[in-house]
Amino acid sequence: MSVALPPRAGSHRRTTQVPEIVAGSAAAVILIAGSTGLLSTYLALAVAVGVVSALAATRLIRLALVIHAARRSFGPCRGVGFLGAGVVASGSTVLALALVSATVRPLLLLLGLLVALPLYLLGVLLLPGAASTVSMRLRRGFDGLSLGVSLAFVGWLMPPAGGMPPVALAVALLAAGGLSIIAVTALRSFGYRRAAGLCGAGAGASVLGLAVLGVLLTYDVPGWAPLGAAVPLVVGPILAAAGTRYANPGAQPPPPGEPETHLSAYPLLTVPAVVATLAAVYHLVVVGEFDHTSIVLGLAVIPTLVVREVFAVLDIRSYARRLVSQEAHFRALVTGANDLTLVVGADLLVRWQSPAAARLFGLADADVVGRAFADLMHPDDAASVTELLTGVLTGPASATGRSPLVTARLRDGHGMWRDTESTVSDQRGVPEVDALVVHVRDVGERRKLEHQVHQLSFTDQLTGLANRRDLMRAIVTQRSLAGHTGSLLVVDLHGMSAINESRGREVGDAVLVEVGRRLRTGAGGDDVVARLGGDEFAVVTVDGPMLAYALGIRLIGALTEPYQLPGAIVSLQASIGLAELCGGSGVDDVLRRAEMARRRAQQLGRNRIEWYDSDLEEQLVRRMDLERELPGAAMRGEFDLVYQPVLGLHDKRPVGTEALVRWRSPSLGTVLPAELVPVAEDLGLIDELGQWVLHKACRQLAEWSRGGRQLWMSVNVSVTELTGSEFVGRVAAALTIHQVEPDRLLIEIAEPSGEVDIMGVVGQLGRLRALGVRTALDDFGLGPASLAHLRRMPVDILKINRSLVSDPSGWQGQGKPVIDVVVSLGRRLGMEIVAEGLESADQVEQARLAGCRFGQGFVLARPATAERVEAYLEEFPSPSR
Repeated sequence: MSVALPPRAGSHRRTTQVPEIVAGSAAAVILIAGSTGLLSTYLALAVAVGVVSALAATRLIRLALVIHAARRSFGPCRGVGFLGAGVVASGSTVLALALVSATVRPLLLLLGLLVALPLYLLGVLLLPGAASTVSMRLRRGFDGLSLGVSLAFVGWLMPPAGGMPPVALAVALLAAGGLSIIAVTALRSFGYRRAAGLCGAGAGASVLGLAVLGVLLTYDVPGWAPLGAAVPLVVGPILAAAGTRYANPGAQPPPPGEPETHLSAYPLLTVPAVVATLAAVYHLVVVGEFDHTSIVLGLAVIPTLVVREVFAVLDIRSYARRLVSQEAHFRALVTGANDLTLVVGADLLVRWQSPAAARLFGLADADVVGRAFADLMHPDDAASVTELLTGVLTGPASATGRSPLVTARLRDGHGMWRDTESTVSDQRGVPEVDALVVHVRDVGERRKLEHQVHQLSFTDQLTGLANRRDLMRAIVTQRSLAGHTGSLLVVDLHGMSAINESRGREVGDAVLVEVGRRLRTGAGGDDVVARLGGDEFAVVTVDGPMLAYALGIRLIGALTEPYQLPGAIVSLQASIGLAELCGGSGVDDVLRRAEMARRRAQQLGRNRIEWYDSDLEEQLVRRMDLERELPGAAMRGEFDLVYQPVLGLHDKRPVGTEALVRWRSPSLGTVLPAELVPVAEDLGLIDELGQWVLHKACRQLAEWSRGGRQLWMSVNVSVTELTGSEFVGRVAAALTIHQVEPDRLLIEIAEPSGEVDIMGVVGQLGRLRALGVRTALDDFGLGPASLAHLRRMPVDILKINRSLVSDPSGWQGQGKPVIDVVVSLGRRLGMEIVAEGLESADQVEQARLAGCRFGQGFVLARPATAERVEAYLEEFPSPSR
């Protein structure tokens, strides 16, 4: 049984207890009728008790069946069933009194008590919460029995008990023992189940009523006197029926909330002995002697107490074994745990430490117990630890229920500082503890692992530099400083692909490691050097853009020095882009700007540093547009050629033309070679573009030659295109296809610079000369080593840059006219001289006086389409050869 009140408990009880109220009222009316003589005494007694007993028995038996159906077990329903059987037995006994003679009634009542009492006892002992085991039920029985024997002993010694009839004595003894057992058990169960308490009270009232009625029947009492015993006989079944109203058939028995020895230990154990002793002393003083029956009753108290003590000893031993087992479990837990447990008092002194202290931290009890908890911590952490513990002692409990966390360094038994985390639990509310319980855990390995994870997350594994994530974090940190300065340098290496392909990945990795070392050496102590990936690096410097620019120049010098490796010497080129950290909308924008500057540096020739500005972004956007639109331009027919005549300076007659490519883009407009050729080289389209120009120029030259004109056609070729293995073959094929004489085709190349294979260029020029094609060196005088190239390169025409004509005193004004020296040297080497970029009559005259036979420039003739050039040529009927 268990308490199960519906939400509106008061209204429910008023409606469901109507049958009990009606039955009780009817029984009262019947008893009143019996006392007034309207009904005979035993008939009124039988009817009144029979009505309420029938109601209670029906309720109890029905509840037993419901419990059995709900829980599918005979165990929980047995207590209710025995109570129902006891009510039936007591009601049947009272009913039978009206059917027998007066002389038989005492024996009949004794017999009925002998049947009903065991049923009541079994029902009460099986009530929920009374006793969960057979041992506990026996203990309840002996508790009540010892108390009952003591009460019987007292009753026997009191006059006139000594003269009681045997039947009355038997009834009294049975009632004393039974009522004591029922009282002890019902009090125990009432603390857990209100329904069980009411049923137990009903059983006790019924037993009391039978006992009173049995004693009255053995004495000569008035005829209405037995009706007085009807009160407990009527109240008992009504209480039992009321108890069924509070039962919850489907509820499971709860776990014991307190020891089952409650109401069964001292001082209850001492009550029988004290009562018996006081009664014996009183009888001895008043009477002076004991009869045999009193001696037997007095001695009967002893066995019950002994048996009860045996049960108590068994309980103590079981409890002791349970304590030993629990202590063993506790020791196993605290000894094998990975946490050190400390008990810290309100004075912050350590009272106890777990045995794991020696294993985990090498600490003995003498090193810890009695010392302040903060004294065990590092001096830098002691103040914060004391403050936190004091806050736990004085402050309110945490609303979240979380234990405070103490992070500090603890000195172990070997004098080493260990990183620890401690959780503090306030156990002052537990009387057995009354202190703070601190669990200390060594987190040194975890901190080490966290550091390793940090290294993996923010460090490049090959070079040991910061990675992109750490670089971004450094930029964010620097930008967050008030009045911050700083710059970002993005470094791109050129040549790593060739190293990896020719010498292997191991050599390439060794080069990258050396690059990282050189960057760290060249950067400042507060700078962050990072590897962004592949052959791209970056430096975040705290310096402003001017100092950062100087740093970039130093880094280029360091990175382009040869790399001495085992069995190999390699060289690299570098391009650096610079952006200020204060610019842009965020970190990504800063990195984007530096990348754009780096890309511009690469486009302008490498081994240089470029500084980001708004014009640079426009140039790069323009470059990206060119790269996007150039593929497929030839197939779309967007390329065109214009031709600029080359004239003789003495007679102003055309001797040749130079084919100049134009890209007529619908979206970008007209793109000149200065923009077109570098993009084509980077995209790998220079061969396609060169073939188109070569065939277009040869076709146009063939058309102009049909009229007998003896003109040459010069075609500009990049060094990259010239050094291609198939270039000479393509030139020969074009001459054959368009039937052009080889000596009328002039291949122009710009003066080689940088890391160009000069010997490869010389070899290709020699093959062209062998084919009969003439060659020219364009823009002579613009490079730093032009005179040295003249002796090695087999060219037929030298086209001097206009800077030598516009500044006849020489390069950057260094003394005597250099143009005279260049023209003289060219003629001595067997070369014709063409002055380029002539834009005024004075320049034409200066070039003629210096000895130049041919000239080219806007002042002589502007580049034009084939039709306009052809019209121009018609003005000269006899073209010069």
